[in-house]
Amino acid sequence: MTASQAVVLGVVQGLTEFLPISSSGHLILVPTLLGWPDQGLAFDAAVHLGTALALLCYFGRELIRIGVGAVAGYRADRRLAVAIVIGSAPAGLAGLLLEHALEAQLRSAMVVALSLIGWGLVLWWADRRAARAEVHDLRTVGVARALAIGCAQAVALIPGTSRSGITLSAGLFAGLDRSTAARFAFLLGLPITAAAGLLKTGVLLRSDLTPADASALGLGLLTSFAAGLAAVWFLVRYLQRGTLTAFVVYRIALGLLILWLLVAPK
Repeated sequence: MTASQAVVLGVVQGLTEFLPISSSGHLILVPTLLGWPDQGLAFDAAVHLGTALALLCYFGRELIRIGVGAVAGYRADRRLAVAIVIGSAPAGLAGLLLEHALEAQLRSAMVVALSLIGWGLVLWWADRRAARAEVHDLRTVGVARALAIGCAQAVALIPGTSRSGITLSAGLFAGLDRSTAARFAFLLGLPITAAAGLLKTGVLLRSDLTPADASALGLGLLTSFAAGLAAVWFLVRYLQRGTLTAFVVYRIALGLLILWLLVAPK
C-alpha cells in the first residue's frame, strides 16, 4: 500500500465512520473504483483506532465526568456507564464469533449496495419518528434501550450497513431525539471501535511490516483521526436542528449507482 492510498483510505474511514453512510462499505468501494487491491479487514480495523482516538478526544471530558460520577456513586452517571457497557456487548460478541465469516463472504460491492439502500430506507423511517422523541438526556437512556440499540449495532458488521446509521435508527425508534441518539451511538461504538483497532493494529505490528508499510499505516491512523474528529463534531451539531434526509438520499443514490455499475454491459 502506498502512502497516498493510506491517506485516502484514512480520510474515507474518518468521515464515513461517523456519518451514517457506512465506513466499511466505502473502504470496500473506494479501492474497487480506483483499481487498488483490497487493503483487507485488518487495515480497515487498524484505521478504526484513529477514529476511536477522535471519539476519545471529542468526548474526553464527558467520559471523565461519567467515570468519576459512577465511582462516586451518582446514580445517573452509574446507570449511563452500565448502559454503555451492556449496550456494547452484543456487537463485541458478534465480532468475535462472525468476523472471519463476514470477511470471507460479505466483502462485495453487491452486499454494500443492497445494505446502503435497505438500511437507508430504515434510517428514513426512523428519522420520521424523531418528532415523537421523549429522551433528551443521555443519562435517561436506560439499560433496556441501550441493549436494544446495542443489538442493532451488531448488524453493522455487514458491510454497507453503517454503525452510526443503524444505532441512530435504533435510538430514534427507542424515543431518543436526533442529537442524543447520535451522541449515544458514538459512545456505544467507542469500546468496539477501540478494541478492534487495538487488536488489528497489534496483529499488523507483529507481522513483517516494511518501513513503507509502517509509514502508510501511520498516515492512515493520523488522517482517520483528523477526519473523524471533524465528522463527529459536524454531525452532533448538525442533528441539533437538521434531519437525516440528506444521508438517506446519498445512501440510496450511491447504492443504485453501484447496482447499475455491476449490471451495466462492460
